[in-house]
Amino acid sequence: MKAARYSDSQIMAILKQAEAGSTVPDLCREHGMSSASFYKWRAKFGGMDVSMMTRMKE
Repeated sequence: MKAARYSDSQIMAILKQAEAGSTVPDLCREHGMSSASFYKWRAKFGGMDVSMMTRMKE
């Protein structure tokens, strides 16, 4: 199985940047990820904080 490239805290930081007003293409370019990954994370983790995310993964 492929290892995760981004940690939970990194994913949350990227989602917070998007909420703060950064555009999705700029975020994807800055962090070297696809827009599909961003939208998948937003659908899965949107509105959560790091503690809720780790609890969900357990």
